[in-house]
Amino acid sequence: MNQSEAPRSSNLPYFVAIALALAVVGFAWLNRDRFQPVGPGAVAPAFEAVTLAGEPAGLEDWRGNVVLLNIWATWCPPCRYEMPSMQRLYEMFEGEDFEIVAVSVDAPVGQRDPMGNPGGNVGAFADSLALTFPILHDPSGRIQRTYQTRALPESFVIGRDGVIYRKVAGATDWDREQYVTFIRRLLDGET
Repeated sequence: MNQSEAPRSSNLPYFVAIALALAVVGFAWLNRDRFQPVGPGAVAPAFEAVTLAGEPAGLEDWRGNVVLLNIWATWCPPCRYEMPSMQRLYEMFEGEDFEIVAVSVDAPVGQRDPMGNPGGNVGAFADSLALTFPILHDPSGRIQRTYQTRALPESFVIGRDGVIYRKVAGATDWDREQYVTFIRRLLDGET
């Protein structure tokens, strides 16, 4: 058998492997922002949602303030637990450059979210607890995905510079001394 009759090895597997590797690298590069962890030291991702009055609002609206961003739902018992302490904290810093922005991820009333949780009447919930801080509604859960929350509630303390300084998973008593002192330090520019 001469050389011309010998079976030739195909280069096709190599080309397929290279094309696949390039596709993976390209996908990762195009989606690089999605893979950045959202936590202390990261810039808080911008978002848009609607107020309970149906008006558009987003994190940009509170730029320059210290913000406690809370992601929650009406059906979540730990979320319900921490709301009164958030209201007390809000009242402590009234008149200062501090804002609480609570983002409800409830499905609309009469519907269920993808996990099967019932939609909640966010306005009635806020009224029942006399909450006066801004409450936004994001039934799509887009903000929850953007902030990579794994459970509810999950909160982020964001400085005037837009950087996340603290991430708190689970319910807490927000009017405890450690949080009051931490927020005071952020307001005074000490952190």
